[in-house]
Amino acid sequence: MSSSSSAAAATADSLWEDRDVRFDISSQQMKMRPGEVLIDCLDSIEDTKGNNGDRGRLLVTNLRIIWHSIALPRVNLSVGYNCFVNIMTRTANSKLRGQTEALFILTKCNNTRFEFIFTNVVPGSPRLFTSVIAVHRAYETSKMYRDLKLRCALIQNKQLRLLPKEQVYDKINGVWNLSSDQGNLGTFFITNVRIVWHASMNDNFNVSMPYLQITGGYVLGFKIDPVERLREAAKEINSLHKVYSVNPIFGVDYEMEEKPQRLEDLTVEQVQDDVEIESDEHTDAFVAYFADGNKQQDREPVFSEELGLAIEKLKDGFTLQGLWEVMG
Repeated sequence: MSSSSSAAAATADSLWEDRDVRFDISSQQMKMRPGEVLIDCLDSIEDTKGNNGDRGRLLVTNLRIIWHSIALPRVNLSVGYNCFVNIMTRTANSKLRGQTEALFILTKCNNTRFEFIFTNVVPGSPRLFTSVIAVHRAYETSKMYRDLKLRCALIQNKQLRLLPKEQVYDKINGVWNLSSDQGNLGTFFITNVRIVWHASMNDNFNVSMPYLQITGGYVLGFKIDPVERLREAAKEINSLHKVYSVNPIFGVDYEMEEKPQRLEDLTVEQVQDDVEIESDEHTDAFVAYFADGNKQQDREPVFSEELGLAIEKLKDGFTLQGLWEVMG
């Protein structure tokens, strides 16, 4: 049985917000995607690691955090929760606050580690820490909505253990899982967020397949007899998949006591500077955020004619001028 639709494919293929770290994104990419909601908005937040001394705004959604400079909105960050490796509070040196408590976030994206440090410029407000940490925890504890899971505690007394906001639309007996040579007979539960199969003889032999993963690269085979029943099940799953794609349920539930403003009211229009920017210099923007763990060993020393001394050889594609611009 297979499931495919252009709307569903677009949902899975374009979902990057929680799974990527991006720098200087467009105003379009800052907008909420379907299913993404703004949970908190924090003004007067400094990006202490990469833009020390620059006052900005931090947006906390159910998929990521977004920071942008108030003075220059095109200077921004988008950090997905799925990239978080560690999150903690410790002292940092802020140009706007001096030595103060800051939020440290270590991330990993495409085998590269980035570190982000955020400082609340306004003294006495713990919301920077509580909001980001609490929403990230809610993301971590709701992976069943988004990730394919095998052999989990899904079934209790032959019934599906429902997730919050989940509804069962159909239960189909006599479904063969074709993952082994002889196949295994079991049951389908079809809900508004996923399909669950479990073996008739062993509830712990099961798989949970969120609609978000159906167009991914992992192929599972199931057989339902007769073929008319198979087609009816495929039609039902396709229909629910399309409905889900219009407004996905990501499962991250966290509400602030004070409702934040709409993102459309917060976003500053990015005015095009009257300066031509060379595209190859854009790759230098993320250098300031490299975590120390990313570098395995020092590169060979070379003589720099610009500085008149020996320096570590720069990585391909980087220039001294570009590095100075990032540090400035």
